[in-house]
Amino acid sequence: LRIDNDLLAAIPRKDIRTLYSHPQVFGQCKNWILRNFPEADLVEVSSTTKAAHLARQKTSEGAAALGGRLAAELAGLEVLDEAIQDRATNTTRFLVIGEKTCPPTGNDRTSILFAVHDRPGSLVAALRAFDSFHINMSKIESRPSKQKDWEYIFYVDLAGHCENEQVASALEELEKHCSLVKLLGSYPDSAE
Repeated sequence: LRIDNDLLAAIPRKDIRTLYSHPQVFGQCKNWILRNFPEADLVEVSSTTKAAHLARQKTSEGAAALGGRLAAELAGLEVLDEAIQDRATNTTRFLVIGEKTCPPTGNDRTSILFAVHDRPGSLVAALRAFDSFHINMSKIESRPSKQKDWEYIFYVDLAGHCENEQVASALEELEKHCSLVKLLGSYPDSAE
């Protein structure tokens, strides 16, 4: 989904000393922040709506928020600068969670997560499952598991649907090399 980020405040631009926003938004607006508010304190919060409400509550402290127009409306803030993201084609991906699996369309993507055993070569062995069945990975991210120090969960997007024979075989092979494999779902690829 295309996302525009704006500078939201109830105070004049010259009085802004602190910016509140979600970490993703700070990343999407990094160059703009460096050009316009290089001395501002950046405070990360869980959502742009929360950032807007904090900016409203802390106007006397020079607070502003980075977020969307809806967050400004909900918190009673003005949009001081529009579309401040560094890339004009800024997009954010959202997940829709449901009980039913989307049927295959022939142009699908599958999202999974997995954790590997704590031993040398385990990640390489796990990733070979995709290579063996000619499955393209379009994204891989690692996050701390929060269960054990230095243990990570890998989030992966794959080309294909989980009902596709090659994808299903790759996932079956992946399970042989992992302590955890979870299918998050398959859905139509919107990359076109």
